[in-house]
Amino acid sequence: MEVTKAVITAAGRSQRGLPVQALVDRDGAEKRALEVVLDEAVEAGAEEVCLVIAPGDAAAYRAAAGPHAGRLTFVEQPEPLGYGHAVLLAREFTAGRPFLHMVSDHLFVARGATRSAKQVADLARAEGCAVSAVQPTRERALRFYGAVGGRRVPRRPDLYEVQHVLEKPTPSEAEQVLSVPGVRAGFYLCFFGIHVLTPAVMGLLAEQAARGAEPLALSPALAELARRERYLALEVAGQRYDTGLKYGLLTAQLALALDGVDRERILAQIIDLLAQRG
Repeated sequence: MEVTKAVITAAGRSQRGLPVQALVDRDGAEKRALEVVLDEAVEAGAEEVCLVIAPGDAAAYRAAAGPHAGRLTFVEQPEPLGYGHAVLLAREFTAGRPFLHMVSDHLFVARGATRSAKQVADLARAEGCAVSAVQPTRERALRFYGAVGGRRVPRRPDLYEVQHVLEKPTPSEAEQVLSVPGVRAGFYLCFFGIHVLTPAVMGLLAEQAARGAEPLALSPALAELARRERYLALEVAGQRYDTGLKYGLLTAQLALALDGVDRERILAQIIDLLAQRG
């Protein structure tokens, strides 16, 4: 399965400023958060990227994209009609082909040399099916994420056949539907912010839109996808950082710094700061 297109949603009205925030990346270079996300997509094989944005944000995002600006196509979401609606707006761009999908308000730090998005894209190419990145997440954080349930793939402790998808489930819903053998008690497989999706997803979203679903969500389309096609969830070797949460940007910056060339310098500064507060 060829995956050369990416769709990144960035139209959330309350978080539209996050992609243009300045950060220092692992290589010590100052970048905008959007450029860091685009680095991830391009290394996963994306040659063209569609950014779904709020009206009026194109110029700021193009400037924030750094060397990737020439890869970008912009699609505006005039009204906040849902996450699924934002993805569906990129249907013409994806042109009936599989695509990498990422969210603009998450940053990722992989464990090891292979970036998180590349882990997902490589698996999708190898298996020829949709793959969503997941991460075991504490029950108390379920209100922030979509989550999946299913069964573990034999001889692959990091891979699951998706059977159920719920958006921001309650703990009782998760316990009833999303418990997965082998995942420790009190944790559930929550979305990581990276997916490789087949063209069927766009058709499922269009079906929901035709039925008048509003706001249009992505999770119900993924739940239906799991009933129609093989759909895998990969426990990515890495960590996601939601920059939209309180202190999210700070946490993401610390994670990038502690995984990068300035690690020793940052650790020394943290120790000095703690000593001063002693």
